[in-house]
Amino acid sequence: MNEDILKELRQELLNRSPLDGLPDSVWKRTGALNTWGTNAIEGNTLTWQDVEKLLIEQRTISNAPVPDVLETIQHEAAFRGLVQRVSAPIRLTAVLELHEGVFRGILPDAGQWRRVNVRIAGSKYTPPRMEKVLNEMENWIGEYTRRDTSGEPVFPLAAWMYHRFEAIHPFSNGNGRIGRLLLNLHFLRHSWPPIHILQSDREIYRSCLEEGHSGDLSRLTEFLRVSMGKSLLDLLDQVGTEDDELMPLKQFEPKGPYSAKYLTLRAGQGRLPAIKTRGDWQTSTRALNLYRRFIGEK
Repeated sequence: MNEDILKELRQELLNRSPLDGLPDSVWKRTGALNTWGTNAIEGNTLTWQDVEKLLIEQRTISNAPVPDVLETIQHEAAFRGLVQRVSAPIRLTAVLELHEGVFRGILPDAGQWRRVNVRIAGSKYTPPRMEKVLNEMENWIGEYTRRDTSGEPVFPLAAWMYHRFEAIHPFSNGNGRIGRLLLNLHFLRHSWPPIHILQSDREIYRSCLEEGHSGDLSRLTEFLRVSMGKSLLDLLDQVGTEDDELMPLKQFEPKGPYSAKYLTLRAGQGRLPAIKTRGDWQTSTRALNLYRRFIGEK
């Protein structure tokens, strides 16, 4: 994903409203989507319809496991609370507070570093032993702060920050959800909106993480850029102009110069900002114009 395209989309969003000034209805939907995606990847049984009913409509749902419901409510609160954390540096206390906030009443060691040795399911990588966790986390936050202060580009730093956190695996459970909250806190602190990692992203997401264990974070960095493109399109569709309305790719074909088949190929490659909805790719006039401006392929 071309980062110049992302910057233009971000600027258009910020022209509409600062991130902390987006309408509450937008944040409510954003929080619900983020919560559903991050929990579903980890096995939470609530469907998107369940999460919509619970968090957006504020109605009860039946026959759902209590821990899944509690986790959903508490994660959404932690996600919405990220905006209040933007002005402060990321500290280890914030990491513990996020874990305690999401898993209070669910995990017996909520808000505590792990005291057991763990393995990551499906990975050949083994996280450091429990007695090394605190030292590893202190090194992690120290290096992140140094690199962030030095002005390292946002997306490569995001990939390193997130991958290193997951590699340390500082909690007995819930590392993915807390790592993704911290990832979005990083983006918010740099005036980028949060991204959402959904069940449909699961395989490529985990593949990118696994490659990172060999020292190659390039695919993870690109995955984050593509995910940011989707987030920007989604938010602009809600608060932008007519040029930001999401439409199926076939509707752009008569306007030229690209066929729907070509646009579908570029969307699938992550070169054209697009969102797949019910099996069909959608993009906006603004995103397509930016693609033509910065990429210019025919």
